[in-house]
Amino acid sequence: MEMPQYVTTIKEFVEAHAVGLTVAFVAGTSLLALRRWLAGGVCRSMARLDGKTVLITGANTGIGKETALDLARRGARVILACRDLTKAHLAADFIRQKSGNGNVVVKRLDLASLKSVRDLAKDVHMTEERLDILINNAGIMMCPKWKTEDGYEMQFGVNHLGHFLLTNLLADLLKRSAPSRIVIVSSLAHEKGHIHFDDINLDQDYQPDVSYRQSKLANVLFCKELASRLHGTGVTTYSLHPGVVRTELARHMFPTMALWKRILAMPFLMMIKSPWEGAQTSIYCAVDESLTNASGLYYSDCAVKTPSPAVLDDTVAKRLWVLSASMVGLV
Repeated sequence: MEMPQYVTTIKEFVEAHAVGLTVAFVAGTSLLALRRWLAGGVCRSMARLDGKTVLITGANTGIGKETALDLARRGARVILACRDLTKAHLAADFIRQKSGNGNVVVKRLDLASLKSVRDLAKDVHMTEERLDILINNAGIMMCPKWKTEDGYEMQFGVNHLGHFLLTNLLADLLKRSAPSRIVIVSSLAHEKGHIHFDDINLDQDYQPDVSYRQSKLANVLFCKELASRLHGTGVTTYSLHPGVVRTELARHMFPTMALWKRILAMPFLMMIKSPWEGAQTSIYCAVDESLTNASGLYYSDCAVKTPSPAVLDDTVAKRLWVLSASMVGLV
């Protein structure tokens, strides 16, 4: 995918923050102050996680890595569930060194393979006594029309189906460890999403942005329906928009990784969030004490936000659950 798609993403971000940007400029705010405002909220909780276990998908880079580092610093046993084991082990070494916490482990997970998801879940049940926090962080964005190992459209398969199966397979362990939390990283893109029930793999008309938005809407709908199904178990759920962040996520929008890295170095992109800033809402949802009794809500910049009207339709959420369960073989 070429530059226009990325420009569209930035444009949507600016439109969503138009009022704040206008106020900032009218007030004569300095560039530094504006940059700080764009960085969004910061998790202020000092909560410790000693004796608790956290599993984070896609934690070898970007906001997942920053989230893992923060939770390791809080004393948690942190499991990095990643497809690229080489990068994951390098990330684990880095996190151990920076956090002073040696209880950081790597497990293999390829969300484009339902077998890999099942293998990881089996491994976790065999080796872990508890699971206090599950963070569904990994994702893919704007890729060509690829298919998962099981024949599903890649973005829907990785961003939603893989996490849907993993969460359901780990639900019993989360319940036994309650109070526990499930954090699902979505995106502002969900607001323009639509679940194409009659063509879920978008075989009739595949467009990378349409697919991405569908998968991100599925994340928020999943969070809401999951909260309903887990009500009374002590397991709470949270979905979130991390912000527009300087990570590798948008690499498929450009011909080569080298070009994407050059774009990331452009001065105007320094105005958008760093991975540390992008991780703050994930961390907030994972640890903040004020959210103990909240479940099924959507967050951005460390505060609850109103999601797309489509998320408010319980019928859509339930229909997506039934379809997803069928696709991953849970029924």
